Amino acid sequence: MYRSTGLRSLAILLAALLAWAAPCVAQERDVNGTKSVLMFFQSGVAQDDTRSYTVGATWKWNWRKQYSFATATGYTEFSLGRWVTSNDTGEGSDWVTQVGITPVLRLQPRSQLADWFLEVGVGANMVMPMYRSADRRFSTEFNFGDHLGIGREFGMYNQHEIALRLQHFSNGGLKEPNPGENFLQVRYVSRF
Repeated sequence: MYRSTGLRSLAILLAALLAWAAPCVAQERDVNGTKSVLMFFQSGVAQDDTRSYTVGATWKWNWRKQYSFATATGYTEFSLGRWVTSNDTGEGSDWVTQVGITPVLRLQPRSQLADWFLEVGVGANMVMPMYRSADRRFSTEFNFGDHLGIGREFGMYNQHEIALRLQHFSNGGLKEPNPGENFLQVRYVSRF
């Protein structure tokens, strides 16, 4: 029963993500004329040595707000990750799969530092099966994922990005226990 419930939840989440993201995929260029779909890979580590490996895609919003000190933009991120942690017995390791969608706001300075950015995002994630490490035990498969990041664009046309992110996953108090998990992640993004 657990397996069919988890698979059904994943299928519903994926169908909703595809229906929501389809209009974004049709938009091939952002307001600057650059490709709006980017691919990423990130890897990170949590407090209790849980490691995460994530791939995904981002779709830039066709929205931009100019301020005297910075430019605000945004994008939507779809991610598929795997976490590996030591299991409760201390023998071997356990894997969980993380699937998420996150709207992200980004600020870039309007100066010589324009290649740098700060960003923040909060999204919905399924972590299946329920995450359990030696120190932590989630009580739900549905979790929120929020992050704060700093990074830099580079390359002749700024087609690459590298970023350092702090990301937190928890169910937001929907059910106890709710210990959450924090990751320090390095991300590489490229326009293909």
